[in-house]
Amino acid sequence: MNQWRSAARPPTDKLLVREKDNTAESELFFRRVLIMVVAVFVALLAVSGRLVYLQVLNHDRFTTLSESNRVRLQPLPPTRGFIYDRNGVLLADNLASYHLEVTPDQAKDLESTLAAIRDRIALSDADIDRFRKLARRNPPYTGVPLRFQLTDEEIARLAIDLYRLPGVDIKADLTRRYPLKALGVHAIGYVGRIDEAELSKLDPGQYSGSTHIGKTGVERSYEEVLRGRAGYEEVETNAEGRPLRVLKRTAPVSGKNIYLSLDMRLQAVAERVLEGHNGAIVAIDPRNGEVLALASQPIYDPNPFVNGIDFASYRKLNTSKDRPLLNRALRGIYPPGSTIKPLMALAGLQNGTVSRGSGVFCAGVYRLPGASRKFRDWKRSGHGGVSLDRAISQSCDVYFYDLAFRLGIDRLRAFLDRFGIGRPTGIDLPGEKGGLLPSPQWKKKVHKQDWFPGDTVSFGIGQGFFLATPLQLAYSTGVISQRGGNFQPRVLHATEDPGTRIKALTAPRGLPPVTVKNPGFWEGVITGMIHVVEGGTAHKIRSPRYRIAGKTGTAQVFTLGQNQSYNAKRLAKHLLDHALFVAFAPVEQPRIAVAVIAEHGGGGSATAAPLARKVLDAYLLDKYDASALEGLEPAPDVKRNGVE
Repeated sequence: MNQWRSAARPPTDKLLVREKDNTAESELFFRRVLIMVVAVFVALLAVSGRLVYLQVLNHDRFTTLSESNRVRLQPLPPTRGFIYDRNGVLLADNLASYHLEVTPDQAKDLESTLAAIRDRIALSDADIDRFRKLARRNPPYTGVPLRFQLTDEEIARLAIDLYRLPGVDIKADLTRRYPLKALGVHAIGYVGRIDEAELSKLDPGQYSGSTHIGKTGVERSYEEVLRGRAGYEEVETNAEGRPLRVLKRTAPVSGKNIYLSLDMRLQAVAERVLEGHNGAIVAIDPRNGEVLALASQPIYDPNPFVNGIDFASYRKLNTSKDRPLLNRALRGIYPPGSTIKPLMALAGLQNGTVSRGSGVFCAGVYRLPGASRKFRDWKRSGHGGVSLDRAISQSCDVYFYDLAFRLGIDRLRAFLDRFGIGRPTGIDLPGEKGGLLPSPQWKKKVHKQDWFPGDTVSFGIGQGFFLATPLQLAYSTGVISQRGGNFQPRVLHATEDPGTRIKALTAPRGLPPVTVKNPGFWEGVITGMIHVVEGGTAHKIRSPRYRIAGKTGTAQVFTLGQNQSYNAKRLAKHLLDHALFVAFAPVEQPRIAVAVIAEHGGGGSATAAPLARKVLDAYLLDKYDASALEGLEPAPDVKRNGVE
């Protein structure tokens, strides 16, 4: 039985064998193939997308990156415009020169390269420091100037070994030159190397390849006109970065030439008569606001500043007690002294406080009502009975003490403000100061004190806290000469396209006129100013050829005590009063208004007025010394007055 059952049971290994499923295997195979195809497709799609990104969407960028290995975009700085005076006398031009340039990215070892250069030519620590600062600011593939104005000998030493100095090039350029040297420097100004602070503010596109910028004077205020527009070159280079050929070129646009309103003949006279005095002379054409002369003494040569003045020379200029770098015409602030009295008189007439016929008695001293303090007249014995005309011509302090007290500080300030006193005139030169037209609010804020009646009294003769610039005094005198006609002072006469040589004259900028209630008020004040020269405090400068209207002034350097007297002979020079004078001429048809200040010159009548007379004679009578005209001939291709 058991044997039968055993024989009937099938073998175990046969029971474990399954029938092969061909359909399932086929599906599995096709699934795997599909996944692989999809994966390959996705991979091809990704590669294609990357190729589109590189070859289509960013073609220009990567082409540029590739080409930069052999193509360099090289800036072409524009030629800076020339500067002339109104008669075509050349004041600033450009001379060909060479400078040394190093491209940090191309130098194999920058420190070794600098050391090798230093072995061949002189390099100061300042040169190295400036180079490092500029190199940090600029891209490493751009050239950075290391030394300016290479001599022929230095060029020869470097040229022999340039092949050993990768990244080092000798570049030709133009350097600024001021052929008249110190003459007119405070108006013309100068250019200098772009420093780190300026570099961070400048537009790289506008100053690409440029190394200099206007620092002071006209060079600074008309930087955009003179600078021009930079150009570019695409240059193919070798493995060392040296140019092989120019592929593309966009030419730079030269800056415009400018003509100043200054007459350098008159400027030379003004600076010459000021020699021996620290001070300023400003001459304006009151008919249009053009500045004819802007002299400030002492002066200095601007040429060393162009490519970097040495430290010792700069320190000498900067620490000098005479402060030659200070433009006294614009930035010198002084008490106007008695030169302000014509405006005080006009304020009195305008407000009805005085009339031409009214007067005061001057006993040589003035006291405020109920006060014991004495305000002394410059003439100890007094002037006796004084009318408005005589108060101006004899410069009676007592008259104006009384006038100021009766007018009050608020009315005085409001009237003088109309003449630009105490604020910048807006001249087209940088750095102008506004002076100070003090007020009770200002004194409270600055000095923590109340305004006293005595402050107003001192204000009446241009003393106390009152401060003005020589330019303001010349400008306000010009307004008086025009009976209220008002023009903003300016030094730009015309611009010129250097290619076509077509000039465009600058139109005068008229300002709102100063009006008074009665036109006769102008005549009353001007008559007093005429009598200053024709019998008054400045009678010694009276001219037989033309009539002058003027006003002398003396500005105290220190305050005298109540019982002290001023004795110039016993004082050191730095304690002497400042000498001032303002004037216009000819009286009938004014063509020039002048302001003169001679620091520590003593009296306005003795010192400042004669200086003004020499300036007036030069301009109105064409009275110039031959020595003063040397080197002031107009450029050969420029006609007089800057107009063809």
